[in-house]
Formats: sequence, C-alpha cells, structure tokens
Amino acid sequence: MLLEIIIVLVLLVLAFKSLKILRPYEKGVVERLGKYQRTVESGLVVIIPFIEAIKKVDMREQVVDVPPQEVITKDNTVVVVDCVIFYEVVDPFNAVYNVVDFYQAITKLAQTNLRNIIGDLELDQTLTSREMINTQLREVLDEATDKWGTRVVRVEIQRIEPPGDIVEAMSKQMKAERMKRAAILEAEGYKQSEIKRAEGDKQAAILEAEGKAEAIKKVADANKYREIAIAEGQAKAILSVFRAMHEGDPTNDIIALKYLEALEKVADGRATKILLPVEATGILGSIAGISEMLSDPSRASEKTSKKSEPSEAEKKPASPEFQEKQ
Repeated sequence: MLLEIIIVLVLLVLAFKSLKILRPYEKGVVERLGKYQRTVESGLVVIIPFIEAIKKVDMREQVVDVPPQEVITKDNTVVVVDCVIFYEVVDPFNAVYNVVDFYQAITKLAQTNLRNIIGDLELDQTLTSREMINTQLREVLDEATDKWGTRVVRVEIQRIEPPGDIVEAMSKQMKAERMKRAAILEAEGYKQSEIKRAEGDKQAAILEAEGKAEAIKKVADANKYREIAIAEGQAKAILSVFRAMHEGDPTNDIIALKYLEALEKVADGRATKILLPVEATGILGSIAGISEMLSDPSRASEKTSKKSEPSEAEKKPASPEFQEKQ
C-alpha cells in the first residue's frame, strides 16, 4: 500500500514537471541539459522532466520608465529630462540569450542617448522639439536593441524641466511678449478705428457737400424758372399793352391822364423832392388844354372838329425823302 502511494506521488511529480502551459501572449525557449533545444508556442507543452527546462518569454508590449536625469543643453542650461520607452519582444531566443538584464540595459542606453541628443540643442529648441527628440531616440534605441530580439515601438518625453530661475525668466519674457502683443493690437485697433472714423467723416462731408450742391442747383433752377416765367409774363403783358395802345389809337389827352396817374404813384412816397423830365412841359400843356375843354364845352368841340380836319400841311403830299424815312 505504501509502495503504491509512493508510485502515485512520483507519477504526479513527473507529470507536473513534464507538462507546461503557455498563455496566448507567451512563448517558450526549451533547453535540454543546458543547451538550446527549440522554441515552443503557446498552449500545452510537454518536456522531459529533470532533463529539459523551459523559459517563458512575454511577447506583449511593455513599458520602461527611464528615471529622471539632468542634461546640459548646448547653451549650458541644466534641464531635468524624464521619458518612457515602449517595446515588445520579437525573437524569444535573442531576448533570452543576448542580454542579461534588458530593463537595466535599455534604461542606461536611453539616458546616454538623451544626453547626446539634447546636448546638441539649445534650451528653446529642447522645449519646442519634443517630437523630434522622441523620433531620434526611438531610432537609436531600436537599432541598438535589434540584436536583443526586441523592437522599440515608441519613445515619449514625459517632462523637460528647466531650473527655477530659468523658468522665472521665461515667465517674465513671456509676460513681456504678451504685453507687447497686447499693446500692438491695441495700437492697431486704435489706428483702424481712427482711419474708419476719418473715412466716415470724409464720406459724410462729401455727402453733405453734394447735398448742398444739389440743393443750390435745385434752388438756382427754380429761381431761373421763376425769373424766366416772370420775364415771359412781363413781356407778354408789355406786348399786350403795346398792342392795345396801338390798336386803340390813344390821343394826347389820354396819355396826359395816364401821366397824371403815374405822377400820383411817384408822389406817393416819403421823398420831399420830385424830379420831372423835360418832356413834362408838353404834358403840362396838354393838361392845361384838358382843363380848358372842361371849362368851355363849345370850344372843346370846335377844337375837336379842327383836329379832325386835316391841315394844309397834312393835305400836301409828303416828299420822297420823307416817305423814304417813313
């Protein structure tokens, strides 16, 4: 009974030692008596117990956090740089046999190459060229780790921290630059507003001048039309009066009466002196004749008959010279 129990225990130990299970993200390197035998895939793997051994290799992407380090830039400024490296194993054999401590090896390699890359850049370039630093560092690490059976997927700079006094100086510089931009923008805005205001005033003055010119033109046209209409009316009135006078054949008596009416209008002012033309004596003679007719009607009729009969001079025919003058 005891022998059977021992045999069962031995079989269990042999099964435990000979059966290995690899996860889907793992591969195994099998050694026989300390010598590489084969590389096995994931799943159930059977090995010879106590003769063969298996080393599991994780094929997933892994992260290495590179410790922060001080790096001197090209312009002799000390900055603290921290980065992370993402890598994955592509060849389990090389990953097991070509490097002892991959984590330490890639950490030191990353720190050394960071010093070389940042040492060729100035501080401003270092702060603004993270993508370029990441690309260069990844290429260098990927080439160096190729013989270790790994591939560097990407490298990311976590932080680049300058000294405190440099940060304070950069803050002041940035503040001054922003104040400068604000002053420039304010000046540009004031300039644009003044230009717009001047253009508006100019346009308003032009429109006002054009309006005044148009108004003056309209008023001048209206005055011109009014003067023309008045002149035409006066001309028509004068022609009508002149035509009526000639058609009515006025006598000296009627002309004298009209002259008296005109003298009445002339004397209807505040003037203390009235100047009469030379022809007024003839008119006054006509007035005297009118008064004489009004006092003696018989004489008036006689004069009228005499006036109606032509005189001897009037009966005589006019000379050829007179007719030509007429």
